[in-house]
Amino acid sequence: MIKPLLSVLLLCMSTCAAATTITIKNANNQPLANAVVWLSGASIQAGNQESKTYAMSQQNREFTPRTLVVPQNAKVEFPNADSIMHHVYSFSKAKTFELKLYKEQPKAPITFDKTGVVELGCNIHDWMLGYIVVVDSTVFAITDDNGMVNLTAPDGQYSMSVWHSGFSDISNVETHSVNVSDSPIHYAVKQAIAEQIDFATDEFDDY
Repeated sequence: MIKPLLSVLLLCMSTCAAATTITIKNANNQPLANAVVWLSGASIQAGNQESKTYAMSQQNREFTPRTLVVPQNAKVEFPNADSIMHHVYSFSKAKTFELKLYKEQPKAPITFDKTGVVELGCNIHDWMLGYIVVVDSTVFAITDDNGMVNLTAPDGQYSMSVWHSGFSDISNVETHSVNVSDSPIHYAVKQAIAEQIDFATDEFDDY
């Protein structure tokens, strides 16, 4: 009876996952909100993304959410919740595409098959800016106002990657080796964070 219990215990120690709290701070040691954090390692399964579709909406002449993180090969829809047309595009290396003038929703989602940062714009509304971060992992999240995320993975050594839209070079992802266990993880980004500007729009314009 002892041997089966010991086998189960050892198996659980090697495969059971628990949530780890990760806190991200800026170079001034202040909590960094809206940072994308993900873990990469042999213990993380790639997963099948064919059945799940993500959404990057346009609402009130803004991309919603401003930053969307998805695993590699994910499908993303671009629904337009505004009463006006949008013309969504990207010239990024990770994904170049164009959704010409449309209302409501394009017929088919777009597959993001390369990792990297995809910067989005609207050819009609120049102030509209959004990001899709395509990662080689299924363990990811975006920090809250306190700079915190909870990521679930088996105990062990991982590569933790951090990205923020305020980086001066948005293609520059910071990577750090971490040991996932019961202990919280703290990390301060090396790059300065540029101020995020919200552009006000005229609610009476019709374009």
